[in-house]
Amino acid sequence: MEEQTKRAIRDLGYYSSLGLSVALAIFIGVFTGVFLDRALGTGPKLMFVFLGLGILAGFRNIWHAKNRIERRDKEDTSDERSD
Repeated sequence: MEEQTKRAIRDLGYYSSLGLSVALAIFIGVFTGVFLDRALGTGPKLMFVFLGLGILAGFRNIWHAKNRIERRDKEDTSDERSD
């Protein structure tokens, strides 16, 4: 298999799992908040705090994927210029 095809398959796997990682970060945040609310008797306060943290973690994953794309584009354009 060509190197470019291998890279495309690897990237496809990474980007297709991005949605799952965002959803998982949010669910982990919510479930952690619910667990702590029940254990400490604080009502839904901690659930909302950890929901916000889960959303931030999900967007952080998207941010890293965006930076990865930009880095790859820069590498590809610099490789084309050197050829």
